[in-house]
Amino acid sequence: MTTVLVVNSGSSSLKYQLLDHAEQVVASGLVERIGGAGRITHRGPGGEVIVDADVPDHRAALALMLATCTSSGADLAPDVVGHRVVHGGARFSAPVVVDDAVEAAVEELAALAPLHNPPGLLGIRAARATFPGVPQVAVFDTAFHATIPPEAATYAIDAGLAADRGIRRYGFHGTSHEYVSQEAARFLGHAGRFVVLHLGNGASACAVSGGRSVATSMGLTPLKGLVMGTRGGDLDPGAVLHLLRSGMTVDEVDTLLNRRSGLAGLTGSGDLRDVLAAAGGGDAQAELALDVYAHRVRGYVGAYLAHLGGLDALVFTAGVGENSPEVRARVVGGLGHLGLAVDPARNGAGERVARLVSPDDGPVPVLVVPTNEELQIARHALTAVAPG
Repeated sequence: MTTVLVVNSGSSSLKYQLLDHAEQVVASGLVERIGGAGRITHRGPGGEVIVDADVPDHRAALALMLATCTSSGADLAPDVVGHRVVHGGARFSAPVVVDDAVEAAVEELAALAPLHNPPGLLGIRAARATFPGVPQVAVFDTAFHATIPPEAATYAIDAGLAADRGIRRYGFHGTSHEYVSQEAARFLGHAGRFVVLHLGNGASACAVSGGRSVATSMGLTPLKGLVMGTRGGDLDPGAVLHLLRSGMTVDEVDTLLNRRSGLAGLTGSGDLRDVLAAAGGGDAQAELALDVYAHRVRGYVGAYLAHLGGLDALVFTAGVGENSPEVRARVVGGLGHLGLAVDPARNGAGERVARLVSPDDGPVPVLVVPTNEELQIARHALTAVAPG
């Protein structure tokens, strides 16, 4: 029996999932508040367990995970550990077994993803120490987008400088886009031309043709593209220059773009549920924020239809995409001329399965497909260590 432990490490948290040979979840959980008085919420054979404990670092988080799994009846002895790593740069276009050189490369790439790669590296180092001899596999969010053609990945700036500094479009949420496009193909019976909308606190669009990413909305970093919870997406670079020249520091602009933009910047809350509730209560600024959000998504759908030469399905996924009928209706409501529509009854249903939300006679299917990044990471981890 082959078991895979999937680790998704944040700066102060560690999510995990243990899957068996049949891709069934044996145990899962979250360690929070790493760096002090922490807590683990674990779900396993014995049900849900919540334990408060001192968790000074990520290695202690894994030790707490091991102890909690054992006490709850889950045998945590993985054959391979898969790690989510956000940025693989141009070097990593596929999952890779971790060694010291890979560790060093992930650390170097932290310059391109300073909020994401360092926590991922902490998880890798802690897991290598905790499970000596067990293969560790890094699965990169950027890898699925390695198939984007040069004309879509290249920025029109000084070519030598761009090459020297690694400045190009990489794209993110690749593990989710890959899984969801595969499930959409399975649902429809063919791997056609899809636009996948990963809408959550982070959000991105991806054009997928024949199972390959050909365009995506995020760029060098996860700042570009759609409106998100705390990130504003597309922005004239001149606005950044203006802010710097007006006296803001680089760190202040970084905080603005990563923490105080998007829905949070427009309304004060990065939680779409709060924005929807405010708009429903007549808040004009919240209504504007939703209009901006949907307008940006529609623009990318239209652009990707042009790149794909047609559209076989529009697919919604992730926290907002899966759970907000109103957002789906707002996005699709402006795309009727492209053959897109939602059926109100289907769109309002809440089953957590891949499903059609467009009318039977709709020219282009509109789907909701729940994402499962952990399962996709587990599959990649197993493939990376398979003989041959």
